[in-house]
Amino acid sequence: MVLAALASCTAFAANNLATYLSKAAPSHFFPSADRFGPVQGDPPIAPVYQSDKLLGFVYLNSDFANAVGYSGKPIHTLVGIDPKGILTGLKLVEHKEPIVLVGIPEKRILEAVNKLIGADLGSVARGAAPAPQVDIVSGATVTVLVIGDSIVRSATKLIRSGRLGAQANPAASTVPRVSRTIDPAKSEIRDWQSLVGDGSVKRLLLSVADVNKAFEKTGNAAAAARPEEGDPDETFIDLYVADVAVPTIGRSLLGDDGYNRLVGRLKPGQQTLVVAGSGRYSFKGAAYVRGGIFDRVELIQETNSVRFRDRDHTRLGNLVAEGAPDFPEIALFTVPPELPLDPTEPWVLQLLMQRVVGARDKALVTFDLGYTLPETYLKREAPLQPPATAAAPLAKSAPLAAERREAGTPPPATDEEPLWMRIWRGDVVKIGMTVAALGALTLIFFFQNFLVRRPAIYVWVRRSYLLFILVWLGWYANAQLSVVNVLTFVNSLLTGFSWEYFLAAPLIFILWASIAAGLLFWGRGPFCGWLCPFGALQELLNNVAQALKVPQFNVPWGLHERLWPIKYIIFLGLFGMSLYSTAFAEQLAEVEPFKTSIILKFAREWPFVLYALTLLAAGLFVERFFCRYMCPLGAALAIPGRIRMFEWLRRWPECGSPCQRCAKECPVQAIHPDGHINVNECIYCMHCQELYFDDHRCPHMIQVRLKREKREALSSPSMRSGKGPNTVITAGGKPVGSQPAVPSHHPQPEA
Repeated sequence: MVLAALASCTAFAANNLATYLSKAAPSHFFPSADRFGPVQGDPPIAPVYQSDKLLGFVYLNSDFANAVGYSGKPIHTLVGIDPKGILTGLKLVEHKEPIVLVGIPEKRILEAVNKLIGADLGSVARGAAPAPQVDIVSGATVTVLVIGDSIVRSATKLIRSGRLGAQANPAASTVPRVSRTIDPAKSEIRDWQSLVGDGSVKRLLLSVADVNKAFEKTGNAAAAARPEEGDPDETFIDLYVADVAVPTIGRSLLGDDGYNRLVGRLKPGQQTLVVAGSGRYSFKGAAYVRGGIFDRVELIQETNSVRFRDRDHTRLGNLVAEGAPDFPEIALFTVPPELPLDPTEPWVLQLLMQRVVGARDKALVTFDLGYTLPETYLKREAPLQPPATAAAPLAKSAPLAAERREAGTPPPATDEEPLWMRIWRGDVVKIGMTVAALGALTLIFFFQNFLVRRPAIYVWVRRSYLLFILVWLGWYANAQLSVVNVLTFVNSLLTGFSWEYFLAAPLIFILWASIAAGLLFWGRGPFCGWLCPFGALQELLNNVAQALKVPQFNVPWGLHERLWPIKYIIFLGLFGMSLYSTAFAEQLAEVEPFKTSIILKFAREWPFVLYALTLLAAGLFVERFFCRYMCPLGAALAIPGRIRMFEWLRRWPECGSPCQRCAKECPVQAIHPDGHINVNECIYCMHCQELYFDDHRCPHMIQVRLKREKREALSSPSMRSGKGPNTVITAGGKPVGSQPAVPSHHPQPEA
């Protein structure tokens, strides 16, 4: 563990442009290139040569622009650009995006982003052309947009800096200009109409027809063929935005109390925007509830952009300004302190709209709501430093913040509610259902003796529960645990543990907490036998196979015992690889078919689907084939499962010697021939406990039942009075015959 920690520290120390260049070839960015030149400047760029001829430069997007993705960590991409400002090549070198690791192929991400190659960003930097857009990948919208935006913004920033040699900004001036700041003395209360009238509150009004025309202009025929339905003049969205850190605007819209509370938690210079909307389109969407990020709005100023996360968001019920409309959606978005917004300069709130054009494809259009703070709120001061220098701290803030996140350094303290608490509040229904399901399972375990004595009820309860876990917890909620969770947890212990990272996924956290507690009581059985959606899928399919008379194959004990260790070998291999490279270990974790069959519901490339179906097909003949021999997560849980403190599964002295019934009927062959249960392999299906109490199948209980019946027969009133269907006549202790019973009022013959 110490060596792994040292290795991770060394890797982080070398995490710079020079390190990433070693992962790429010069020809990837310029076909005729044969070498990289020495890294130069700050932020660093590397010249690319063919012999002694300079072809262009390569740089890291995260060194120039905000590249923080869905994971909260930067997405590092090497960008090739020629002296004229044309993009020549891209290479994604490192990321922690969960949606890509979970199952969206990285190839699809690259195909979307590579559409930027060949774009003339020199024209974009001069303002002569709009910024190019990337194609949207369904299920990875935020990831693709972050990569695309960071490439465009970093390139335009580099071009404007003049470091390419051919694209120095002729408009740039080194003459100091007058500094402008917000005037705190101006804090009067104003009504809604006056705020909208002078631009203190800016508006974007889009009708259904406006949106349909925008998609038609993209040239995407599939998107144009799926127009929004309804009256063309109907309001699609009516969006308003304002900077409420400005005293007059804040006091007018939030009231004195609301404004004072806001200012009390803001850092010097930090800004907060109020965004309000109505109409059929929500500017919030639903992605922030699942993943804590608002993917429909983006704040843009110059080459920097911000996509707000749940920790930046506060809900508002209404705006207090006189005459303000009633909005169904109002949000306060606080600009993160590491990405400052200059309120005296223009900025844009970009609204993103998507339209589904296929099973896995979406079209995208954006609308810009520009904002410039009215001069009445500003005061002018003496000339300060040149514009280029003044912008430098803002330009450097994004990569510095990215490095701080990547190093595990916590962000500056704020008074806002933690992100994970807001995510939990947004997932109340799912959390409630998960807790209820876990509570039901706890009752099943604690009252298992009552349940297994009634086999018909037991079978109904078990199959119903497994079906719920498969359909709701797995396919709907996507709460399928993976060995990747174990590797990530260990990696976090080595590189900087943070509870907030794990609390950000409520269902996963609840399941892991319950499994950790269950290990003390029942070992790995609660998860493997009851809470794993893929395990439930295997067992339910095998139940159908048995009902259809598909032959079941019992693996010979000698072979079965030697196949057990395979899953432990797989887990140890993944664990060891994770100490070297977590990303590579996550790729190797594809040995689990969970992503294909549960998370992506088989909507994946055919090799993955074929692999998952093969394992499920094997399970039709050998129940829970994957669980028995290949599951690394089951192996990972079996190891700490040895610490369990209670023994809930009952056994008779005859179990194993001579009786072998439980061993032969165990669905996963977890019972040794000598009768003891191997808890490392037991999935706690309770089938052996059902047999334990069955006085028609368990030999021990059959003997108990026969003795009980004989005892009850001998103690019956008819036997005590000598009555019975037959009276046995003996002589010398040997039966000599039988006669019909004699009525009680006649003398009884002597034996």
